[in-house]
Amino acid sequence: QLQASGGGLVQAGGSLRLSCAASGRTFSTYAWGWFRQAPGNEREFVAAISGGGVSTRFADSVKGRFTISRDNAKNTVSLQMNSLKPEDTAVYYCAASYTASDNTVSGNPKWYRYWGQGTLVTVSS
Repeated sequence: QLQASGGGLVQAGGSLRLSCAASGRTFSTYAWGWFRQAPGNEREFVAAISGGGVSTRFADSVKGRFTISRDNAKNTVSLQMNSLKPEDTAVYYCAASYTASDNTVSGNPKWYRYWGQGTLVTVSS
């Protein structure tokens, strides 16, 4: 039900925009998150946005470089990644879960019910 796209190969300092499209239900009342997993590492939190879009949260490692946004009309969420670094190389996953609150954001992967299949981002030095 979640389809992530936009990954690819980019040089350090470059930008990529990831998108996650939802289908099968309306995700306007869902909070979204982006996570990533590099080879040999555990899945880690990247960014999240609340159901109402009023709250966002970012991992310290991406603050000031990544932004997250949502388009409820299109049932999509995007992750704009700027000033990419080789250490950003990973498979990026989108996730969503229902929340009754417009402000709830979560960096805990266990909180999310729905997951996309992942899209690979490779940043070369």
